[in-house]
Amino acid sequence: MQAISNSMMQTDLDTIHAFLPCRTPDVWIENALADPHTMLVDHAHCEKKAASTALSLMYRYVDNPDLLNKMSRLAREELRHFEQVLGIMKKRGIRYGHLTPSRYAAGLRQAVRPQDPGRLVDMLIVGAIIEARSCERFAALAPHLDATLAAFYTGLLKSEARHYRDYLSLAEKAAGAPIDDRLAVFLALEKDLIEQPDAEFRFHSGPVAAGSDHA
Repeated sequence: MQAISNSMMQTDLDTIHAFLPCRTPDVWIENALADPHTMLVDHAHCEKKAASTALSLMYRYVDNPDLLNKMSRLAREELRHFEQVLGIMKKRGIRYGHLTPSRYAAGLRQAVRPQDPGRLVDMLIVGAIIEARSCERFAALAPHLDATLAAFYTGLLKSEARHYRDYLSLAEKAAGAPIDDRLAVFLALEKDLIEQPDAEFRFHSGPVAAGSDHA
């Protein structure tokens, strides 16, 4: 069973690597390992924001039963992950507090069309990309972490991969047509956001140059 599970996980990762426009830069991995405090605090914020986004879509699109079902499950899972991160932080003496957001999500959403149905399609594409990148980063980080955190991040891969697939299928259904052109727009934006340097380290930031403020 474990071999089957690992095989399925690798298949999910292969799919996500093929979907995303680039891998996480090695410098970002170094940033994360140098600042595990900020990594965990911002990870908690990301889980909470993911739940909030799912709930927001549920409130706006009440006539979309497939979206309602998938986003309800997603919100519950993200809040559970939020609780789990808080639990890990508590054991490590890390206090949860405010952090300025990275430019990542806002940078992706700058291309979202203002009117539906285009707005819904684009918001779902953004959701798919964020979930895919989260999954890719969990996998990239896990080999470098202590046993407890590595097991936790590896355990998140399955749900994050499913969230990516759910968002993408909902986007395709909402569009009622191929979404390749819109995907290309957002994936090009994502590549720049992941590869271009950032001033502050965050879970979805680009690499932070030496001498920059990590906090």
